[in-house]
Amino acid sequence: MAHAASRHPRDLTDQQWDLIGRFLPELPRREDGRGRPWRENRLVLNGILWILRTGAPWADLPDRYPSYQTCHRRFQRWVRSGVLRSVLEILAQALHDEGYLDLQEAFIDGSFAQAKRGGAAVGKTKRGKGSKIMAIADCQGRPVAVHVESATPHEVTLVRATLAERFVRQLPVRLIGDNAYESDRLDAELAHRGVELIAPHRRTRTQRTQDGRPLRRHQRRWKIERLFAWLQNFRRIVVRYERLVENFLGMLHLACCVILLRGL
Repeated sequence: MAHAASRHPRDLTDQQWDLIGRFLPELPRREDGRGRPWRENRLVLNGILWILRTGAPWADLPDRYPSYQTCHRRFQRWVRSGVLRSVLEILAQALHDEGYLDLQEAFIDGSFAQAKRGGAAVGKTKRGKGSKIMAIADCQGRPVAVHVESATPHEVTLVRATLAERFVRQLPVRLIGDNAYESDRLDAELAHRGVELIAPHRRTRTQRTQDGRPLRRHQRRWKIERLFAWLQNFRRIVVRYERLVENFLGMLHLACCVILLRGL
């Protein structure tokens, strides 16, 4: 419970740290005892979260945290080793098993993030160059999957990849989207996997295959819109400054962790 007395109000609480801190790798020690001691994971993670929340450059990290070089290096190490993704999966699966995440209904949508520095998964659109953040939310709007792609492809082509990036083993029972996700091929493919796709028909559709009671579930799509509002409170996600898509996705994974922790 160290550092609780001096904890900044926006830093992780003791309860939140207890839930995820034990899944971060232990700090290595040199056998000869030389060199500076490693800064504690909790201090470093709080520094990374400050960058995530504010969207500020790493060099602007306040003095109450370890140096920005330390936080940046640790963040990159955790991204490359899959630590952040692993922590998110462990947390999400535990919450699902306890009934906190509900996949009887799930909602899918995409959001555009302008890319300032280019890099992989960046494409041209009418809004400029950027990336598309795909997300799936559970019944309560909590994140269960995020995926980053070029902003160029149509969202309906990204559903499979987004489902593959979910944090829990279970597939949603129903996947609900707007009319951009109307596709007979996708409908059949998801049905084969036990997932019911619910999406309104486009106006040009002549043969109707969805109507009535199931389609009313579409009225609750505001939950995925609320998830994107939560994600965009983390200003490092609103605009993509990371050239490496892995680093941008790592920021998304951290944001999802914080959102899942908030209700506990």
